[in-house]
Amino acid sequence: MRAYIYVKPHVSCIKRVFDIIISINVLCLLSPLLLLISLLVKMTSNGPVIYYQRRVGRILIDRTMFFDMYKFRTMHNRAEKGTGAVWAVENDPRLTILGKVLRKTRLDELPQMFNVLKGDMSLIGPRPERPEIVMKLDKLIPYYSERTYDVLPGITGLAQIHQGYDTSIDDVKSKILYDFAYSLSLTKLKEWLIMDFFIMYRTLLIMALGRGR
Repeated sequence: MRAYIYVKPHVSCIKRVFDIIISINVLCLLSPLLLLISLLVKMTSNGPVIYYQRRVGRILIDRTMFFDMYKFRTMHNRAEKGTGAVWAVENDPRLTILGKVLRKTRLDELPQMFNVLKGDMSLIGPRPERPEIVMKLDKLIPYYSERTYDVLPGITGLAQIHQGYDTSIDDVKSKILYDFAYSLSLTKLKEWLIMDFFIMYRTLLIMALGRGR
């Protein structure tokens, strides 16, 4: 059965209201930090401050939605020019010195609050992937795309707090189980609230301890 069968409309509606309220408050409260990071990115490496990357968004029965995801640039400018889309690796040489800090604390993902405000993403949900990587994974892993049926991708999520960035096919396979588990939590309001508060708590802990990757 596909994820869109499980998602309850009233849960989706309340979730969207929470997304709007929280993203507005975060952007307002952290605007000085956003400005500081922007200046540091510009001062420490050549290239744009904000990195735009095409991602696969919500998938519906009749169409797949795409959007440009925003991040503070953590890699050297045009780092993927010769390689194209590839997975992250431990001690990634493409990262700038500041980029390593931003990745560890996940502060590089703060601009995605604008994606949440626009409705491209949710605060919590399956991690959005690049179209070219999705095409490859669809051929290798059964039901891969089903993980985002009628579910907005998220800045953080159950899979992200357990594993971080994908580095191999095995990582992706285990993450799918977490993504489907999160979709099932959207069947009931209480289960969804408990799940989201747990994920937010774990995400803040990872950021505070610098355990992101």
